[in-house]
Formats: sequence, C-alpha cells, structure tokens
Amino acid sequence: MTVSSFKVRPTAGALGAEVQNIDLRKSLSDEEFGQLHQALLEYQVLFFRDQDITPKQHRDLALRFGELLCHPAYPTPEGFPEVTILEHSAEKPSKIEVWHADMTFRPQPPLGSILQAKVVPARGGDTLWASMSAAYEALSPAMQSFLEGLTAVHDFKYGFKESLAEPGGYERLKQAVEDNPPQIHPVVRVHPESGRKSLFVNALFTTHIVELSAAESRAVLAYLFEHMVQPEFTCRFYWEPNSIAFWDNRITMHKPVNDHGLQERVLQRVVILGDTPKGPTSLEA
Repeated sequence: MTVSSFKVRPTAGALGAEVQNIDLRKSLSDEEFGQLHQALLEYQVLFFRDQDITPKQHRDLALRFGELLCHPAYPTPEGFPEVTILEHSAEKPSKIEVWHADMTFRPQPPLGSILQAKVVPARGGDTLWASMSAAYEALSPAMQSFLEGLTAVHDFKYGFKESLAEPGGYERLKQAVEDNPPQIHPVVRVHPESGRKSLFVNALFTTHIVELSAAESRAVLAYLFEHMVQPEFTCRFYWEPNSIAFWDNRITMHKPVNDHGLQERVLQRVVILGDTPKGPTSLEA
C-alpha cells in the first residue's frame, strides 16, 4: 500500500503494519493525516522506526487525532503532563504482566496510544498486540450472539491492586481511585468508525460480567482471556531507540514481554481520548 510519500507494509496476518519513509518530526499534511488514519483503522497498530521526536512533537502528533488524556498513575516530563513515562529498571520493576487495553476503567476509554522507545534493553522487552475483532470473528455464531447481550465491569482499583498494596500506595493513588469509580462497558463493542465488532474485556481491568452469576462470569471470562490471545490474532514488535507504536485501543489489546530482567527500558506515551463504548444491543435500541 503506497500512501503519499510513505509506504505501509503489513507485518502479520491479523493486525500490524510498519510505516516507512515518514518523518514524524514534521507536521502531517491533511492528505498524510487522512491516509495514516485510514491505515490505523485497517491495520489496528502501526509501527515506525527512527523517529527522534521531542515531547512537544509527540504531543502535537497525537493532537491531530483528538483530545489527549493524562494518566493518574505515571510520571511525566516537565512541562508535558500529557506525556507519560513508562520505566522498567532494577529500582522500578514492571507491575504490568497481563494482556490489557489501556484505561478501560474510564467512561470514555482511549481511542489509542502513541508509544515511543527512549531506552531499550540489549535484548528482550518486546510488546505484543492482539486484534479483538479477529478474536470476535473466530467465535461461533452462537457464542457471538450470547456475548452481544452482556456487559462487564472495569475497575481502576482492580488493575492497580499491586500498586495500591505497596507501602504508601493508597495514599499516592487516593485521588485517582476517587476520580475513577468502576465503569460498565459492553462485552462486544462496535467500532465507532469502522463498524467492526470486537471483544472488549481484558484481564487487567475487567472484574466480572454483570448479567451472569459469579461462577458463570469467572468461567466465561477465563475462556475469553485465553481465546483472545491465540497466536493467530497477534503480532510482536521489537523495540529500537526511537521506535514508535501507534495502536487503536478500541479494538486491540497489548502486553509487554518482561523477559529482559533488570535491564532498563524507558518509553514515553501519549494517550488520545476516545468515545463511550457501544455494543450491538445499544446501537439497535
């Protein structure tokens, strides 16, 4: 696929494409923005190499796609509250080990995130993405129909339980807990732009399915969490300094591969505000 002066090369069967011959330090033309936006909808996660962008350029790129979100639990570069720093080191070991979509505990979870690598380990530290539309489409029609009438609870406290349990953790995150009460979202989401249906639960933030008993909810979620991350629904990205990943958070999940021990890994992320998730039932009502 050729887009203006840059190229988009698919990297896996279900999702993922590398965008080549583009300089994200420069402002996108309207044509480039439109084609990049379309590529994001088609491939769900886009990868870029050798993009030495500043926090301002990072923020301005994301602003082309929508309003930005600040994250209540991460540090930021001075003067750029929209840019969060994700660091893994001996002093700051990673606490995120499971597949998830970002900030689904919000009433309007993010449209997507743009993540830039600043420091990467000598080896290891890749990130995996999974297509939730591909996972939904692989289900039987009977299972699709069953899930489309269900809703699930997403909870900030559940996702950050390890941080909250640390000494001083609750005091540090008290305001974030108060600002982010549990939210209910459809188990099957309809993408607001492409119209594709996808699964919208994740092991980090989803606590239970509202319409089912506790035992039924545990069984259904356990099945979905295993089903959604089968290899044929995923792609994997090897980070280099100044690599960037831009993913559609409405239709994907991701997971860091924490196989790099105590080697330092530092990334910077900007998160774009999304919409209120809608399921097939709410659309038809």
